[in-house]
Amino acid sequence: MITVYDYDILIIGSGAAGLSLALKTASFARVAVLSKGSLNQGATFWAQGGIAAVLDENDSVDAHIADTLDAGAGLCNEDMVRHVVEHSQQAIQWLVEQGVPFTVMSREEAGTGAASEPLNADNLKPLHLTQEGGHSHRRIIHATDATGRAIFETLLRQAQQTSGITLYENRLAVDLITRQKLGLEGNDCVGAYVYNNESRSVEVFRARFVVLASGGASKAYLYTTNPESATGDGIAMAWRAGCRVANMEFNQFHPTCLYHPHARSFLITEALRGEGATLELPAGSRFMPAFDERAELAPRDIVARAIDHEMKRLGCDCVYLNISHKPAAFIREHFPTIYARCLEFGIDITRDRIPVVPAAHYTCGGVMVDKLGRTDINHLYAIGETSCTGLHGANRMASNSLLECFVLAFGAADDIRTHIDRLPAAPEKIPDWDESRVTQSQEEVIVAHNWDELRRVMWDFVGIVRSDQRLLKARRRIQMLEHEISYHYRHYLISRDLLELRNLVQVSRLIVESALLRKESRGLHYTIDYPDLARSASDTVLTPQ
Repeated sequence: MITVYDYDILIIGSGAAGLSLALKTASFARVAVLSKGSLNQGATFWAQGGIAAVLDENDSVDAHIADTLDAGAGLCNEDMVRHVVEHSQQAIQWLVEQGVPFTVMSREEAGTGAASEPLNADNLKPLHLTQEGGHSHRRIIHATDATGRAIFETLLRQAQQTSGITLYENRLAVDLITRQKLGLEGNDCVGAYVYNNESRSVEVFRARFVVLASGGASKAYLYTTNPESATGDGIAMAWRAGCRVANMEFNQFHPTCLYHPHARSFLITEALRGEGATLELPAGSRFMPAFDERAELAPRDIVARAIDHEMKRLGCDCVYLNISHKPAAFIREHFPTIYARCLEFGIDITRDRIPVVPAAHYTCGGVMVDKLGRTDINHLYAIGETSCTGLHGANRMASNSLLECFVLAFGAADDIRTHIDRLPAAPEKIPDWDESRVTQSQEEVIVAHNWDELRRVMWDFVGIVRSDQRLLKARRRIQMLEHEISYHYRHYLISRDLLELRNLVQVSRLIVESALLRKESRGLHYTIDYPDLARSASDTVLTPQ
């Protein structure tokens, strides 16, 4: 007998966006939050940098907007940028109220202010601000170099103590359930089929509102800073349900991922460069000033391409990030996580250079939404990295992504609150998951092989520098992989690996198709066939057939 759960709101994803929305709606709704692994496996937990917000008296909303528009290479939605930036202080205030332990200024940094003063909505100035690439001011609020973990642990603790929120681990959504798919009138999302990875069974979650907050798709690439969970699940499910996606060609590659065979995609935060770290060639010379007047603080796409260029030019395996000229005490105080992690690999960053390479980091495109996170399907929302709001344009500016999570979560929560009393319950009868015509696969090696091949194809042909020839090669291989994976999905019992691969190959195809449509180089999409900007900027929008 299939297990059926009933909630007012089903949130697929347990990161910053999902937990924030849950906390904002738990007072008036019964909320379920799904995590496809353990709760701390999402991207939020591992985020090192911080949250961009205008708090310094020398900064301004207009300056933050201008920096974002500049980084976005002419493709940002200016109304959305202003909306998010204008709500930045509200987001920080709420996080402070939740108890997030942000780093505060020392007495010397604060002048006459006492860093030990309690933080509250009326006392934000003691927060320590740092600077990252693309920002013209110090406006990054952080918790040393483990901001994501501090935010996640605080929000999780609050959620666990809040009645009305139920957290489910080891649950991977398979597909969305819509009234249209059930043969009913209307275009409403009414729940999801969900795979329980512990019982190896599929459950039904019925809900009046469904929120996709499942992160991005950087796991499509062989080298990534993202956790294992970043397989584009929400984007793929929304596409299959009938939602448009936009700007999938813009995959941000973080310039500095620790290069070590046992490091497992450990990211070296941009804040090091904000505090004076320099990028150097193996011989010791700097190279970024030759590529951009902002040098190490240029936007990420410029820095990543510069590193890629130098590695290919010299045939070297990596370049180096050097902050050893700073006082050792300063480094250990401001970057304790990076210091400790690098030390595990025999690298003392107070004395040694850090070997780094670019790696896939952030999906700037995604499911098309409005300011309230609403998709093309009624009562289906997408927030966080799953969505495409227009904030990032062709390139995400550092630390705008966590800010977007909170602002969009707050907007979606307000919209749900407005409509929840007028919306009837989900349909009582939803068909059970039918496994009567499938068998247990004896060839799981096919899944593992296809997973590896897909990620290598994406890295080799759809990476930092592209061409039509490479993209067409990728399209042909992905089409073959899609056929094999679809056959496996239809004929054999599902598993987490198979479901993630199914989503990842679909998202990879969307990335390739979007890249082929863009006949220019803009932001994160650089092609040797069209190295110049087009005369006008336009989004790449894909619509399901």
